[in-house]
Amino acid sequence: MAGQLINRGKNIWLVRVFLGRDVNGKRKYHNKTIHGNKKAAQTYLNKILLEKDTGEFYEPNKEILSVYMDKWLKTAVKNRVTEKTFSGYKEIVKLYINPALGDALLSKLTVIQIQEFYNNLTGRGLSSQTVRHVHKILKNALEQAIKWQLLKQNPAQLVDLPKHKKVQEIRPLTQVEVKFFLENAIYNRWGIVFEVLLATGLRPSEALGLTWQDIDFEKYLLHVRKALTQGEEGWKLEEPKTKQSKRTIPLPAIVIQNLAAHKKNQTAEQLQAIEYNNHNLVFAANNGNPLNLRNLVRRHFKPLLKNAGLPDIRLYDLRHTCATLLMAAGENAKVVSERLGHTTTRMTLDTYTHVLSGMQQTATDKLAAIMFGETGSEQTKNIEKTT
Repeated sequence: MAGQLINRGKNIWLVRVFLGRDVNGKRKYHNKTIHGNKKAAQTYLNKILLEKDTGEFYEPNKEILSVYMDKWLKTAVKNRVTEKTFSGYKEIVKLYINPALGDALLSKLTVIQIQEFYNNLTGRGLSSQTVRHVHKILKNALEQAIKWQLLKQNPAQLVDLPKHKKVQEIRPLTQVEVKFFLENAIYNRWGIVFEVLLATGLRPSEALGLTWQDIDFEKYLLHVRKALTQGEEGWKLEEPKTKQSKRTIPLPAIVIQNLAAHKKNQTAEQLQAIEYNNHNLVFAANNGNPLNLRNLVRRHFKPLLKNAGLPDIRLYDLRHTCATLLMAAGENAKVVSERLGHTTTRMTLDTYTHVLSGMQQTATDKLAAIMFGETGSEQTKNIEKTT
């Protein structure tokens, strides 16, 4: 019999529905105690049988969310994303999702619980971008639970997200600040890294993933083929995420010369080292292993900025500085986009709108010179005379 009603006392009924057998051949049942008359129990039984016949029935999961999230990360995420992305997901789950919702039953998680969770994150001062990132991870995890037939619907689909706010405007160095920066970088242990970032617009992970085969000293070229990822299980060089990220960038002669000097110094250090793991990295620690990004920033980049009397910017802003200087100099957006490894030129234009606004005035001055033979300063004087 597919379903049974078993009397357990006055107005107490046990509804039992046969679900089949597990991998070991053991019979599986859905059991539910109904407190009410037999008609109520029969109604529930009919509902379950109908859902079973139509494939809509799911056995309520008794697993708590934190246990499920761990299973989701290991089973559905780890093998399909980079180690860096996996570490980021794991950190979000550990810092935000599990402390707030981890003890809730997966099958009992409600829209209002998730909404209150997001509201609390916003109240704690987290940016809308961070809250949206947390939401993306939780929503994807619950979507997988539906595929695994642990949930009927995804409650994260129904919440209201904080209004998207523009990410804090990037702070590139000005042309004058770049000069001060490079003058001070000469005396910095890893000034050559910062020089390469400024000259190429590479992402820090791409720069730290360079090997000597990627540098063509004869043709003054740098090839971006890999990026360094560092996680709990160690480090590795991985293929870039997009086709556009694999690119070749011409290098200024001075940068090539400085890289050649750096290689010579690196070889000397290698010969003096007691133990050296030669991975052929352009930028390697004293033992030959990749540089630790956090240590590079904390011990070398930040002190360099302070000594040069420059703003406290991020290492990533050297990439923005490269792009900003090129755009401000009138370089074609497509050329800048290709140098940065952006997927589309539109991405480049959207990122550097602050530069484009200044370029509009330059374009106006050029047009005025062509049409009326006036310079920008002459235009200003003429306007002042009429006001």
